[in-house]
Amino acid sequence: MKKLYPDAKTALADVLRDDMLVMSGGFGLCGIATSLIEAIRDLGVKGLTVVSNNAGVDGAGLGILLESRQIKKMISSYVGENKLFEQLYLAGELEVEFNPQGTLAERIRAGGAGIPAFFTKTGVGTAVAEGKPTQVFDGETFVMERGIVADIALIHAWKGDTEGNLVYRRTARNFNPMMATAAKMTVAQVEHLVPTGALDPDHIITPGVFVKRIVALPAGYEKLIENRTVRKAA
Repeated sequence: MKKLYPDAKTALADVLRDDMLVMSGGFGLCGIATSLIEAIRDLGVKGLTVVSNNAGVDGAGLGILLESRQIKKMISSYVGENKLFEQLYLAGELEVEFNPQGTLAERIRAGGAGIPAFFTKTGVGTAVAEGKPTQVFDGETFVMERGIVADIALIHAWKGDTEGNLVYRRTARNFNPMMATAAKMTVAQVEHLVPTGALDPDHIITPGVFVKRIVALPAGYEKLIENRTVRKAA
């Protein structure tokens, strides 16, 4: 099966539809699938529910899908860098499901592992647990959380081969490996595409069996930085 596509828009054009559940890897702007997000904007689908640690920033990452009003609901942990997100939420134009960060990560991992639900102490006795089943184990109360399986996952990798085996670089690894396993269709954008067999098997983090489509990023692909901090000159 051919997995390599010429660009992000081509890779998504025949699989995107309105009202999909989309996972988007990355943490802040680190490790986000910028080209794939831009393709979603250009293809114009609406009513999306997006699972992501955060919603990008104003004008970048998932922030551009908020600007175009293509996101109906966010399932997130932290959204403090996005003023438009706040405005849309307060105006009732955006639904939000907040998750503690560890719980969000485990819900994604569980979805990829075929685990429909699990119990955790995080959130017990707070608004996070409202309306959810609870269970007592060893004298302590736990709340049940559901695993998440998305229609499509947008993944960014540092290096990949033509079979979809992926390697991530440092903290850009973040949510990407878990999300790659937890979707019906995983599409990856890679900075460096190499022939099959060129990757050391011990270095592969996401096996190609999870990846359905690949897009090679052009030379000079810009990696965005949320807050650039530099040391003062001596």
